[in-house]
Amino acid sequence: MYVYIGIGSNLGDRLANINSAIEELKNNPAIRIEKISSIIETAPVGGPSQGNYLNGVIKIKTEISAKKLLCTLQNIEKKLGRMRAIKDGPRTIDLDILLYGDKIIDEPGLQVPHPKMFEREFVMNPLLEIEPDILKQIKK
Repeated sequence: MYVYIGIGSNLGDRLANINSAIEELKNNPAIRIEKISSIIETAPVGGPSQGNYLNGVIKIKTEISAKKLLCTLQNIEKKLGRMRAIKDGPRTIDLDILLYGDKIIDEPGLQVPHPKMFEREFVMNPLLEIEPDILKQIKK
């Protein structure tokens, strides 16, 4: 199953945080990284006043369930110092499941496709960079 993950950071050494998260993904035997977009700098959207983000998208191949993948991503965030004290607040690392194959998932804590991805250029531009025809594949 091909899965697309949004990645972002706006605290500390942002690029090092992103690279550390990518390494964590690479070290997971159940995940194979297929492509990584360019990393772009973007202004924050929503939330309190905060610094700019570095953002990108990663395409992976995995057979683990969406729920298990979400847990894996949250564990990586926690390991890299992510605190969830302020909604939409600054973060050392943010890992979001954007697309999980062609599945539509609507469960507490997990919505796929990611509900805000289509309105966020910092998601769509990197996604279209690595997968130019993705919009034809997405069931809305």
